[in-house]
Parts: sequence; structure tokens; C-alpha cells
Amino acid sequence: MDPHFTDRELDVMQVLWDRGPCLVADVRDELKDDLAYTTVLTILRTLEAKGHIGHTEEGRGHRYFATVKQGTAQDSALRHLMRKLFDGSAELLLTRLVSEKTLTAEELRRMRALLDDASKDGTSTEGKA
Repeated sequence: MDPHFTDRELDVMQVLWDRGPCLVADVRDELKDDLAYTTVLTILRTLEAKGHIGHTEEGRGHRYFATVKQGTAQDSALRHLMRKLFDGSAELLLTRLVSEKTLTAEELRRMRALLDDASKDGTSTEGKA
């Protein structure tokens, strides 16, 4: 099952992916928004109920850790985006991304190299999204 996150949940997950296992106070300190301790705890408990994080007991507190890899979440979000906004088409997504003209020359070079490698290897992403 693909993991789905709210924006706030993603903020918390990013802390866990970046820092590794954290206490509630650690997560709270790393967030850009100034949230109440109880709000962060609620988000963590929600993520745990969804199976996206776990915890170990540490003294009177809990140390939370991600059980979903960041790459898995990225893949899920990309598939969702392609289905909902691009009719399931990676080509339409790529076309839109390139047409925005916000990519640097280096980013375009790396993308071309990835596309060239995929076509040389006969790698196909059809049916994966």
C-alpha cells in the first residue's frame, strides 16, 4: 500500500529521514513552524497509527523512527501526481517540468543523460507508475 502524507506529516517525516530516530522535542525543534509539543506528539501518534513510523521507549519518553523509506514516499507521491494531474503519463509530467523553464543547464544535462541511459539499456518505466 502506498503511503500518503499530509503536508504537516511530511514535515515531521523529513525530520525523521534527515536526523534518524528522535524524541518529540527533537522533532519539534527541527520544524520550521513553531508547533506546540502536544501537536507534534499528535502528528507522531497519527503517523505511527498509519504504520509510517515506530518508536522505542527511552526513559519516560519515546524515540520515534521512520519505517517508510523516503524513496518509497517519493515514488508514491509521484505516482499519485501522475495519476491525478497527468492522466498517468510520465511524458506529460516531464513535458510540463521542462516547459516551466526553471531547470538549470546542469539539471537538463543530467536529465538527458538519464534518458539516454534508459533508452540504451532498454529500460522502460511503462506500467510502473
